[in-house]
Amino acid sequence: MNKYIIVNHPEKWKLKLDNVEIISAQSYLTNPEFAKLKNARIFNLCKDYSYQSKGYYVSLLAEARGHLAIPTVKNIVDLREPKLVKIVSEEFDNLMQTSLKSIKSQEFTLSIYFGQNVAQKYKELSAMFHRHFQIPFLRVKFNYTTKWNIKSIKAISEAEIPEDHLESMYDFAAQYFAKKRYDTPRANTTEYDLAILVQPDDPAPPSNAKALKKFVEIAEKMDFYVEIIAPKDLSRLSAFDALFIRQSTEVNNEAYAFARKAQQEGIAIIDYPDAILKCCNKVYMAEALENANIPTPKTVIIHKENKDKVLEITGLPVVLKSPDSTFSFGVKKATTPAEYHELVTMMLKKSELVIAQEFSPSEYDWRIGILDNKPFYACRYYMAKGHWQIYNWDAKEKDDQDGNADCLPIEKVPKKILEAALKSAKLMGKGLYGIDIKEVGGKPLVIEINDNPNIDFGVEDGYYGEQVYMEIISALKERLEKK
Repeated sequence: MNKYIIVNHPEKWKLKLDNVEIISAQSYLTNPEFAKLKNARIFNLCKDYSYQSKGYYVSLLAEARGHLAIPTVKNIVDLREPKLVKIVSEEFDNLMQTSLKSIKSQEFTLSIYFGQNVAQKYKELSAMFHRHFQIPFLRVKFNYTTKWNIKSIKAISEAEIPEDHLESMYDFAAQYFAKKRYDTPRANTTEYDLAILVQPDDPAPPSNAKALKKFVEIAEKMDFYVEIIAPKDLSRLSAFDALFIRQSTEVNNEAYAFARKAQQEGIAIIDYPDAILKCCNKVYMAEALENANIPTPKTVIIHKENKDKVLEITGLPVVLKSPDSTFSFGVKKATTPAEYHELVTMMLKKSELVIAQEFSPSEYDWRIGILDNKPFYACRYYMAKGHWQIYNWDAKEKDDQDGNADCLPIEKVPKKILEAALKSAKLMGKGLYGIDIKEVGGKPLVIEINDNPNIDFGVEDGYYGEQVYMEIISALKERLEKK
């Protein structure tokens, strides 16, 4: 397997290793040769993993390309989620207290390089943090009150490593990159019951009140105790056996923290955290769809170096998407070169990468509901009144914010549409997805893969009725029975 270390400035790295190539993050993100590369392991040592930074996108695109990334996007997001750091603190409290008991000061900093510390006595504690977060360079700060507590956990860059630690760091790196296996932590198991996560006042909830009531009703008939929980209830999640997320999912909101904790504790779940990470980023989706040869409108991943050449590929009008746009929020249409440059300049200030897509007008979009790689409903969503999208959040009248919809049996869906939907869902793995597809000139064009698709009473259940709800609850039950 080809091994690559990705850094911001390769020329500053003194590390010399056999069978490992050091390349820049910019090259990995923008050079098409790396997008085509098969069978690669990517060690992401970028100086910054913050959301939508180069470090973030290196791991994201590595996963989209089928490369094995360390750290994964999941690891990166875990690191900045305070609730998950708290879980780690509680889970490994005994090891922390034992390892730090001889320290006399009130504060202590542990620097971890590839799972090791320069002091041998902190070997087990360092390995534990590395196994959990898989971040190459990690700095953990502790403070002492009545016992030792984690004050902060952060990724650091090579530039932040003290001079007297560098020799040890290079030794640890040589040991690390010589390994053939890079283990990740395993989940634990817990108890039983169904929690449905709902965000009060969600501006675009994935299920309306009547649908939530129907989920509860069906689940109770299938021998579940059901409780609607809110984001404030994260600490209670361990009391449940299964979690069904029915609030808008984003990497930066509570839904991901719930999904990640559920996965860590062995709780049956829809949606998986991997699905949230992948589907909530249009950059990952664009790369993954292209690599799988799934038809889409002409799509370009925009960065600062290619922004002036994009219109040569997409033409005008062009649709511009923020990487984490949902429900048409953060999706813009440019009709002139000036409008394009204005929008792109603004969007690139917030994210290193932005999506440009050829404008493909249609009367409606197909939405195929896929659950664990099987289609279970089919809808056509019509454009909002006088608008080019399904949703028009600027409409003056609330009734004009979204278009009409109709449902039909799976067997009535054109074969090419269904095939494209199934192939797209398989890219994301097991779970619940809504695949949006335009039919242009008789050909399917996949627009989006939604990890948290709408199940609204009177819309998605328009043809199959209660069967739609039963399929989802049955999927959760099947997850439980396989434990």
